[in-house]
Amino acid sequence: MLELSSRYPAEGGLYVWTREAFGGFAGFLSAWLYWASNLPYFPSLLYFTAANALFMGGARAQSLSGSPAYFVGVALVGLAIAAGLNIRGLDIARWLHNLGAVTLWLPALILLGLAAAALAHGVGSATPFTRPSFIPSTHLRDIIFWSTVVFSVSGSESASMLGDEIENPRRNMPRALLLAGAGITTIYILATAAVMFALPAGRIPEIQGVILAIAALAGRFGLPAIVAVAAASITLSGLGQTGAWFAAASRLPFVAGIDRYLPPAFGHVHPRWHTPHVSLWVQAVIAALFVALSQAGSAVKNAYDILVSMSIIGFFIPYLLMFAAMVRVQHLPAAPGTFRVPGGPRAAVLLASMGFVVTAIAIGLSFVPAPDDPRPGLSVLKIAGSSLVMIACGIALYAMARVRQRRAARAATTPT
Repeated sequence: MLELSSRYPAEGGLYVWTREAFGGFAGFLSAWLYWASNLPYFPSLLYFTAANALFMGGARAQSLSGSPAYFVGVALVGLAIAAGLNIRGLDIARWLHNLGAVTLWLPALILLGLAAAALAHGVGSATPFTRPSFIPSTHLRDIIFWSTVVFSVSGSESASMLGDEIENPRRNMPRALLLAGAGITTIYILATAAVMFALPAGRIPEIQGVILAIAALAGRFGLPAIVAVAAASITLSGLGQTGAWFAAASRLPFVAGIDRYLPPAFGHVHPRWHTPHVSLWVQAVIAALFVALSQAGSAVKNAYDILVSMSIIGFFIPYLLMFAAMVRVQHLPAAPGTFRVPGGPRAAVLLASMGFVVTAIAIGLSFVPAPDDPRPGLSVLKIAGSSLVMIACGIALYAMARVRQRRAARAATTPT
């Protein structure tokens, strides 16, 4: 990623990298799936937000933790807010985006602060940190979670989509990616250790792990109010992240250069607010359909797992193309000042091959339903079916656009 962003610093990022390596179809498909993977990601983020928002209402609100109607309602309202504010323009929506960015850090700081205070007061860890416990488990229920771990530390490449708007991207992008990678890895390790310090490893839920850890630690110090503060922060950060990603994703077809393959309506802007309102509403409607699809016949937790799996598959297929592009470009000349992988082409091919294999495994694991899924066959059908539909739609759009382009070319050369 560092070398690719330095080789091709123009706007488009992953789209440009795969297009330069494999041609227009590969570039289009990577950009299409990168955009489409956001559609199930939005409701999964809102499900996470809804689960943590319950802690603002105390013990009584926890009765809604298994209510599909509550989670579907929050997801639909959140999508409407994200679309509506972004249609009004970034001058309005940015307040929610900025608030989400600020509040994103507060729960992590609360968790780490409480864990540090508990450790200083001699409180024992709920999870034993022994040498054997640091060896990765090979049980299927733990291996399935690896794909989510890989997904949680991805996304840094999105900054390359705005390469033309970054000062000296060939120099600054690699530096920024290195710093972001180090920061993200550090905070994930510390937060994971804090959660395991507060809760037994075998009893940490996927959706409410952080807030339950905060509640457990706050209870030791008689600070129940801090749980509500953390829950409110997670709720605001979830809404803010949804709005920010909604804004970015609606512009991705244009940034990645695939707008000429999409219906012309995607290029329409609002006559008053000058925003891509058609693209925003299309995103909201399709994301709502993913909510209905994932929730139909499934419990809340299983619906959340399905949404995450859909997002991972759509998001990581472009990663396969990205790592393959890294191998492909090693025989191509690089401009002066390009960041090269230390060790030369052999090291670059080795690292890219490792990334390809890890990504392929993560995609494969995403098809495996959770061990507690009461209807695993239905979950696999939903995950595989939705993934195939996303890929098929991209192929169909590309094929139709190519037909239109050939017709236009023939018309332009036909004498009148």
